[in-house]
Amino acid sequence: MAAGVLVPSVVAGITSSAALDAITRGAERAAGVDIGYQELAFGVVGVIILGVVGISSEYFTESEESGGGRQITTSLTAVPSRLRFLLAKAATIAIGSALLAVVAVFTTMGVVHVVLGEHAPVLGIEELPRLAGVVCYWVYTSLLAFGVTVLTRHGVIPLAVLIANTSVVTVTYLLTKITLLANYLPDMAGIRMFIRKIADNTVEISPLVGDLVMTAWVMVLLMIAAAVFTRRDA
Repeated sequence: MAAGVLVPSVVAGITSSAALDAITRGAERAAGVDIGYQELAFGVVGVIILGVVGISSEYFTESEESGGGRQITTSLTAVPSRLRFLLAKAATIAIGSALLAVVAVFTTMGVVHVVLGEHAPVLGIEELPRLAGVVCYWVYTSLLAFGVTVLTRHGVIPLAVLIANTSVVTVTYLLTKITLLANYLPDMAGIRMFIRKIADNTVEISPLVGDLVMTAWVMVLLMIAAAVFTRRDA
């Protein structure tokens, strides 16, 4: 939760300060249309951790002193229906991610407006769909992380890959340089719900299409994860 709130807020403070300096020097007339929103795209690291740990903790093996057991055994004994167990996990992660996204939106945009003052982008009623897009993106990302972890039954690989792709080397963005189809990968399509300009990218995807594409990815992955989880040994 701290990562989800602090990361975009701190980065927004830095980029806003740089933008304000450029404005005062006359280099720019106004802050970029995506300032604050770009930082919120990086903030998904918080919900990625939530989505991964929410299910990978079930497979953590305790020490020999504690019996060497796993939580998944106890969980499935208490809730024999595997599908209900998985849906409860997914719902909890989705709700937690949505609440975290709302807090992150308020703090990040608050930092932008405090630093930029009158130069900050106006947040009117017309911006509500865009802000809602941020919340949807965070929730969908957490569920993607959850689904991948259900399939791998281990948290290290999903955490390393997803966090690196979000914050260090955006592999999916690099793939868009090779093929236009990469724009329809879940993260690249999903950010179109709130990001208006992507550097060196001429492919136009509307927020609605971006939402539908990411929704389809999430639904397919969760269905595969549910099918695998209900059929294999714990």
